[in-house]
Amino acid sequence: MELKRFLSLGLLLVGFIPMKLSAQQAQPLPTDPAVRVGKLDNGLTYFIRHNENPKDRADFFIAQKVGSILEEDSQSGLAHFLEHMAFNGTKNFPGKNLINYLETIGVRFGQNLNASTGFDKTEYTIMDVPTTRQGIIDSCLLILHDWSNNITLDGHEIDEERGVIQEEWRARRDANLRMFEAILAKAMPGNKYAERMPIGLMDVVLNFKHDELRNYYKKWYRPDLQGLVIVGDIDVDYVENKIKELFKDVPAPVNPAERIYTPVQDNDEPIVAIATDAEATTTQLSISFKSDPTPQEVRGSIFGLVEDYMKQVITTAVNERLSEITHKPNAPFLSAGAFFSNFMYITQTKDAFNFVATVREGEAEKAMNALVAEIESLRQFGITKGEYDRARTNVLKRYENQYNERDKRKNNAYANEYSTYFTDGGYIPGIEVEYQTVNAFAPQVPLEAFNQAIAQMIDPVKNAVVTLTGPSKAEAKIPSEADFLAAFKAARQQKVEAKKDEVSDQKLMEKAPKAGKIVSEKKDQKFGTTELTLSNGIKVYLKKTDFKSNEILMSALSPGGILSGKNAPNQSVMNSFMNVGGLGNFDAIQLDKVLTGRSASVSPSLSLLSEGLSGKTTVEDMETFFQLIYLQMTANRKDPEAFKATQEKLYNNLKNQEANPMAALMDSIRHTMYGDNPMMKPMKAADVEKVNYDQVMAFYNERFADAGDFMFFFIGNLDEAKMKPLIETYLASLPNLKRGDKMNKAQVPAARSGKIDCKFEKEMDTPSTTIFDVVSGNVEYTLKNSLLLEVFSAVMDQVYTATVREKEGGAYSVAAFGGLEQYPQPKALMQIYFPTDPARAEEMNAIVFAELEKLAKEGPNVEYFKKTIENLNKQHKESLRENRFWLEAMKASFFEGNDFITDYESVLNGLTPAELQKFAADLLKQQNRVVVMMAPVAKAQ
Repeated sequence: MELKRFLSLGLLLVGFIPMKLSAQQAQPLPTDPAVRVGKLDNGLTYFIRHNENPKDRADFFIAQKVGSILEEDSQSGLAHFLEHMAFNGTKNFPGKNLINYLETIGVRFGQNLNASTGFDKTEYTIMDVPTTRQGIIDSCLLILHDWSNNITLDGHEIDEERGVIQEEWRARRDANLRMFEAILAKAMPGNKYAERMPIGLMDVVLNFKHDELRNYYKKWYRPDLQGLVIVGDIDVDYVENKIKELFKDVPAPVNPAERIYTPVQDNDEPIVAIATDAEATTTQLSISFKSDPTPQEVRGSIFGLVEDYMKQVITTAVNERLSEITHKPNAPFLSAGAFFSNFMYITQTKDAFNFVATVREGEAEKAMNALVAEIESLRQFGITKGEYDRARTNVLKRYENQYNERDKRKNNAYANEYSTYFTDGGYIPGIEVEYQTVNAFAPQVPLEAFNQAIAQMIDPVKNAVVTLTGPSKAEAKIPSEADFLAAFKAARQQKVEAKKDEVSDQKLMEKAPKAGKIVSEKKDQKFGTTELTLSNGIKVYLKKTDFKSNEILMSALSPGGILSGKNAPNQSVMNSFMNVGGLGNFDAIQLDKVLTGRSASVSPSLSLLSEGLSGKTTVEDMETFFQLIYLQMTANRKDPEAFKATQEKLYNNLKNQEANPMAALMDSIRHTMYGDNPMMKPMKAADVEKVNYDQVMAFYNERFADAGDFMFFFIGNLDEAKMKPLIETYLASLPNLKRGDKMNKAQVPAARSGKIDCKFEKEMDTPSTTIFDVVSGNVEYTLKNSLLLEVFSAVMDQVYTATVREKEGGAYSVAAFGGLEQYPQPKALMQIYFPTDPARAEEMNAIVFAELEKLAKEGPNVEYFKKTIENLNKQHKESLRENRFWLEAMKASFFEGNDFITDYESVLNGLTPAELQKFAADLLKQQNRVVVMMAPVAKAQ
């Protein structure tokens, strides 16, 4: 469809027609010609696109318009159970052969190979598949074929998986999930959505007959409800022909069950749903206004694009307004935001305009009154011209950034877009059409249309749903539902005023500083960087890449950090409070407004050994970016009101942390590993009350006052000729105090040695024992040891999947991860984490340590070792096309003196199973072992 035709339709928008437009008036947006879309005779839909980002890789998805909502009462949890069984045997990949095969080509289970089950859809994904051999592509298509119609569902495998799913239920059933379930039952009483949580009922999961699962599979996994998505460095014609050949034997359903989307009823009176939990740590308020979704025939037209654009502008403007409130001390709520979603985030048949807020303990009604006042002001008066102008500018900038990066878009971005389009509807014309169309109609949609839309979406009477969740303790003062309903109705009658918008017309910087000079320049062939030395001593490293068209990343570091000063504030305190006041003449809210339409951000940070900056920008916003860097170094603004507001938020966030069992676990891990070292103590609510803002700002200014020993690293689509004048103006002009700061490496906290056990009990609603094990030892800080530790952890991941998860059904997942510490002396730490059934905790942890000892004595499973080397090689090749990866490599090499890049592949591929065995044995024989085990308090019988 031509742009002019889009434009003529766009002229109909005054009065916000999209919500009410008839299907006859809505012409579909064209499908992006770069994606091949087709449908087989049996009803199977497919989407195929050639894309070379990354090169020699592809993603393979199968999306199903099937989820837990289709289960009968006797099948609760079977949609999710079926997803698990897809990895436990298919016609052409019996047993674990599917996982084993994919891991031999570097596709790792749980990382690149995964699946998810929702209420209305299920998705299976094979990602970052190497496409260098045709046989790999054929095999992945065969896997999709088997998932479509040939999952084995062997009875023994079904029984083996029951325990795994029970442990997944145990691991995920926290306070938030319990309260969400309670809220669903009240917000949608009697509706299937309230009764079909995908994880299911454990009584069903542990006891269903095998044929119950087979019947569900046969009934719902069928080609008319399935969509294939293949995106990557593939031959589109070949893949399409292969799909036609492979999937022609999948039969079309005969007299298929109707796929009904469960309706959600309107409500004439407001619904109030309140849920509390002993482990809840914050009080959360939500006010939602339900509405019917736009019909797909309209959603897929230009009016769907207009609707999405308008919703983005509205939420951007509203969130700016709410953020401004929360930046003030004694604000009625601690944080707040607005967004559009499916109702309760799950329903396909009802949308919602949501307003959410985090509430101070005991002040739910006060927060609700204030939030309703903002909602009523929006409904009656809309957003202001200033809010609209800024929001529109920012939204159009987002479209522009996506358009500029259109040639660098990754496979998974396209694959997710097409999968969502298949299951949820919408449009896929491509960013070129979206960008041109939005820019054509945006100037024609007046502010009045947005405010009319807001008034439509916030009904004055109907379809309001208010939810409140929080701690169950008395101090939280959670009201009754009847009282909160009465308060909500009264709040909607309050008199409100239109927003008054205050905007500064000041420039970010009125005058540029006196420029310094670039005094030397040299090239580094190994890293492909240009090194500039400035007249004030700063070193700047520039690396031009073509990985993204319009991304520039920056990081800056200087030796010093928290350990450089006596009585320095805690690291968490510094990073929480040192950057809340804005920059120069602008507070944080004003600064956001000044930066409207510009993609530039800079943030400071303090670690134990260094201070630094990090940031991101685009080619066109480079000067703004450098101005932000200069101001962050020289004019970090002190704002007592912003400090007080931040202090209140943080205090309330931390106040109830002890109620969460995981907070107790993390505290115990830190204390067990590092003792009473003050540098490793987590920040508590009592600490927040004692923060001295003057001390924070004084320490910040002291650390950033001397720029002479800073190193700045820039990477991305750089133009050195254009950057050099900016570098001289904004970096070479920074002060050099010649302090010669050093890193106090010897003072870095060291993990304790020896065998240390910490076992304790904690009250919890869902009984679960969580285990954290650490094996550590001194090693040399080398690339080889770093890789051996990475291989060690990846091999153990596979070992524990096979033993603890699959053989024993003792955990949903056992995570093994290694870390190589350089200071105060080089040390390797192998860490293992998993939740399990309290009755089996000691048994499962014995297996964990037995498998470590087995590898140290007998060497690794050779297949696991080979698959790990293959996966790490594949990951490394992909990382070499990432700006973020090279930025970290530059910092490690030039600031820390560690080059872990140049010889990576040769060292990795030179590793042997015998070397891994020796590494593990050397680590274990040092006898440093930590076990932290948190168990539930035993219930009285």
